[in-house]
Amino acid sequence: MKTKIYLLIIPILLVSCNGNENDSDAFGNFEAKEVIVSAEAQGKVIEFNIEEGQDLKNGQYLGFIDTIPLSIQREQLIAQKNAIASKKANVAAQIDVQEQQKSILEIEKNRIEQLYNDHAATKQQVDDINGKYDVLEKQITATKTQFSSISQEMIVIDKQVKLVNEQISRAKIVNPINGTVLEKYVEENEIATTGKALYKIARLDEIELRVYISGAQLPNIKIGQKVKVYIDKNVEANQEYDGEVFWISDQAEFTPKIIQTKEERVNMVYAVKIKVKNDGEIKIGMPGEIRF
Repeated sequence: MKTKIYLLIIPILLVSCNGNENDSDAFGNFEAKEVIVSAEAQGKVIEFNIEEGQDLKNGQYLGFIDTIPLSIQREQLIAQKNAIASKKANVAAQIDVQEQQKSILEIEKNRIEQLYNDHAATKQQVDDINGKYDVLEKQITATKTQFSSISQEMIVIDKQVKLVNEQISRAKIVNPINGTVLEKYVEENEIATTGKALYKIARLDEIELRVYISGAQLPNIKIGQKVKVYIDKNVEANQEYDGEVFWISDQAEFTPKIIQTKEERVNMVYAVKIKVKNDGEIKIGMPGEIRF
């Protein structure tokens, strides 16, 4: 009876030992740098030409948010600027009239001064004409200062127009990076608010594998080191990729439950990131493993 029991136990032990054999040095999951693109303007989404899974280029035009209110505001500012410009023309005309008055008064001033020198006019007449002449000069100076005030008003309007133009340009939806659309959050004719997420995009042609290594393995790996990366090709075989270590955590942490290591789970481990060229087979969240 004991012999039969031993015969049953031996195959089980052999299978168990074979199942624990693993040549990989670390395990983890693939991830990508995801960017959530948000609206920079508020209004109805008039056009939005993307679909999930679509590859986009940096700077690619995708659509726009309604800009009619902004366009009306810009037209109002331009009309306001034109009205201010007309005030400038009125001031210029006013100065021309005053300069003409000054020329006439200057002739009269010279005539009275000549008469005074010839003892044909009184000192009072000279003082009166000089007073009128001085007042008119001050009026011209005061009128000319209106140009500066009007110019400042026009500068303010120009800046407001520039701001509205910037807001209109931000109503265009332009893709910021090369990548693949992961999720789309807004459809055409929906209302977007400033800061509302429109879609999520990530670069998938080069993907990252985050693995965890023990403190004992840490001396065996460094930034820039080439490693072999493996994913499951099928039930029995793995698919191999070339990878490069580009980040090693400077702080230890407990082993996350979602991955396995060859060390005991209570050991402290270090996170390591490896960049891998993706041929389309690697997906976000897929498990992977490396060999130094």
